Amino acid sequence: MNGTRSRMGDIPKVRSQSEILSDVKSLAIEYYRNFNKPLGVTGEIAEVEAAQALALGLAEARSPGFDAVRTCNGRHQTIQIKGRWKADGKNWGRVSSINTNHDFDFAMLVLMHKGYELYGIWEAPKEKVREFLDRPGSKARNSRRSMSVSQFISIGTRVWPRE
Repeated sequence: MNGTRSRMGDIPKVRSQSEILSDVKSLAIEYYRNFNKPLGVTGEIAEVEAAQALALGLAEARSPGFDAVRTCNGRHQTIQIKGRWKADGKNWGRVSSINTNHDFDFAMLVLMHKGYELYGIWEAPKEKVREFLDRPGSKARNSRRSMSVSQFISIGTRVWPRE
């Protein structure tokens, strides 16, 4: 049998990343329809989608503070990626917590709709994100380090699709 041997038994073939991603998206949608809650893979899907759309290199798992890297004008940049999925592409809600204590250069928001199809990608420099989250007056901003999707879009720049 082709493949490698593992504790889980024989693995018949190595599937492509696109095949696996397609299956994960389908399962996430089916899970949401059946249990009315997310499967918890939106962040991972967002990372892969952003990397493919913007030619980013994915960081090793659990890299503190960033999920992807790129080189721009000879400079290495690190990117913290956040993802949101809504089947109807409406009422996007909030961006998950952004830890500005970690080292990263940009925060990136990946919005997906329908079958986890890319809707748009925005990015904001860490300084802008920190400045927004440090504004007084909101527990969600200050304690939870979170903002609404519309707030992130207002401080960010759309990077996909390019306008």
